Amino acid sequence: MLRQVMSSMKKNADTAMYPASLTKIATAIYVIETADLDDMVTVSGNARDTEGTSVFLEEGEQVSLKKLVQGLLINSGNDAGVAIAEHVGGSVGQFTSELNGYLQQKVGVQNTHFENPHGLFDSGHVTTAQDLAAITRYAIQNETFREIFGTVELAWDGESWDTTLLTHHKLMRERPYDGITGGKTGFVNQSGFTLATTAKRDDLNLIVITLNANMQKDAYQDTINLLDYGFGRFTHSTIAKGMTFETDDTEYKTTQPLTITHKTDGELQKDVSEEGVLKVRKRKGEVVDTFQLEKTKQDRRSETAKSDVKKNSVLGSSALMAVVSIVVVMIGIIGVLYRRKRKREERFFW
Repeated sequence: MLRQVMSSMKKNADTAMYPASLTKIATAIYVIETADLDDMVTVSGNARDTEGTSVFLEEGEQVSLKKLVQGLLINSGNDAGVAIAEHVGGSVGQFTSELNGYLQQKVGVQNTHFENPHGLFDSGHVTTAQDLAAITRYAIQNETFREIFGTVELAWDGESWDTTLLTHHKLMRERPYDGITGGKTGFVNQSGFTLATTAKRDDLNLIVITLNANMQKDAYQDTINLLDYGFGRFTHSTIAKGMTFETDDTEYKTTQPLTITHKTDGELQKDVSEEGVLKVRKRKGEVVDTFQLEKTKQDRRSETAKSDVKKNSVLGSSALMAVVSIVVVMIGIIGVLYRRKRKREERFFW
């Protein structure tokens, strides 16, 4: 299971903002987990007429649900989003209501409310960088989602559009960044440029969310800077499953490997409370992570436990490898964007 560690690289992480097409990350994982991707979907006129970026669906066209999810994530098709919503939920309104409930219950987000499946502007369609990071972290644990999210190009044979879909994320194609595993772009006038990026080197996974950038190049540069920082400054250590810890009269153990993500600036120390709460600290006392341990069946202290506590009082970075997730969140400066009205194709191009 991926652990989320929010680093110090946060700015306005809990501020409500417009996500634009990053919404499609939530739509995709919800559909992948709750619907049959082999379903054949009949495209409605409403879906066909959805404004913005599309995969040029035709009314009455039959498309598999999986293909629509691919068109949604890879080419950011708003028409695919509406077709998905109408098939899975019966209507866009019902679908988004169910999507919001799913995100609250399964992902645990508290500051997200979506009004549609694609992210076209609605004043009530808001989330936060923190929530988007949590949604992305949850989504990438699903193999099907990871596969589609990381697709660079895909042959598309539609009724009226025969082409090759290419990811819109520049760090996956035009400006390849070492370790990129997936990404999603977004833009509407009210949101500015939004970007979700996942990357992995060795066993260290990073998620970067940038919102409200005034210029596209700024969103990418912020993302590159944060990835560089994360890969250069963070590592992880693991406490093995079954490790025992002892207080004055109670013994506790870990029931699964515990992974701690931390900066590479020194060793870590551990202490456990009488209630079995294990705290991992830096030398200066700052708490890096907290875990609830399980009480063992032993009623008295064991020499093994004493030995383990002594041996592991300092935790270095050479422990067992495990998959972790550092979520680094950076949000562009919030401001009112004054733009002249543009044609529809210019307003909604991601």
